[in-house]
Amino acid sequence: MRIEQLEYLLAVTRHGSLRRASEKLHISQPALSEALSKLERELGVTLLDRRRSGSRINRQGRDLQQHMVEVLEAVERLRSAAGDQTTASRLIRLGTVNAATSTLLVPAVRSFQEAHPGTTVEVVTVQQSDIHEGLLEGSLDLGLVNELAGDDAPVGLHGTELLHGRPVAVLPVDHRLAAQEAVSADDLRAERFVGMRAGYLTHRYAHRLFGPDMPTTVHSTDGAEMGKVMVAEGMGVTLLPDYSVIGDPLHRAGLITTRPILGDRAVVTLVLRHRRPDQMPLQVRDLIGRLTRQAAGLSAAPAGLHPVA
Repeated sequence: MRIEQLEYLLAVTRHGSLRRASEKLHISQPALSEALSKLERELGVTLLDRRRSGSRINRQGRDLQQHMVEVLEAVERLRSAAGDQTTASRLIRLGTVNAATSTLLVPAVRSFQEAHPGTTVEVVTVQQSDIHEGLLEGSLDLGLVNELAGDDAPVGLHGTELLHGRPVAVLPVDHRLAAQEAVSADDLRAERFVGMRAGYLTHRYAHRLFGPDMPTTVHSTDGAEMGKVMVAEGMGVTLLPDYSVIGDPLHRAGLITTRPILGDRAVVTLVLRHRRPDQMPLQVRDLIGRLTRQAAGLSAAPAGLHPVA
């Protein structure tokens, strides 16, 4: 058994297939497949489900994954103690629905990078269901998702609540509705509307708010970032959690603003989803700590951001 075989298996887990792992590792796919087959023969277990659509780690592989991580961390500590500066860099994959990106995620990742210059954080924009699936399969290490009060937690995953907020209308700063203290569903129905695609929390919230009478002119997009750009460019108005807008560069530049929804008391929570802490590498646990501390530090931010106590 070789150390690189363990690294290969974790690479397949993170990237979701043999093909993508071989591209990231800069080795041929047949060579990668053969190395993993040898590892399976040595351990006497099948670690991957091999299908036409790609190979993914199976239940037995997931059961052994944490032991492999511990072995690799022990090797890294040994190399560090021996003064070996050629230790291979780590990759942490974080899935996000684009929530509190500039106020929470970017500062936490910047702080993490300064402390761990040999570790790369790959931020992937995907829908909430894909984040949960990626965490369970091991292709993602962490996930930032929005949840409405009463939503069921995904089975097999843990959650750290970071921020509480409310859905708000997002408007161009010179929009006529910006003169009002709050806007109603009827106000928004009369406007061009930028909605999130199915699979995002705000898509579900919009249908709950408007019912069967949706705004007539509807654009749709993936994620809050493009939605805010479309609003700033005058293409319409949208609905987002307040913590995804307040402090955003477009908000700070005075291009977009928010207004509460008249009569609506919905609460939305930004949750960091992850596996059990004892199943995570030390670097992932450190990034969780930095995200949690950054959320707590937002208590000094403008009204509308509500860090979890």
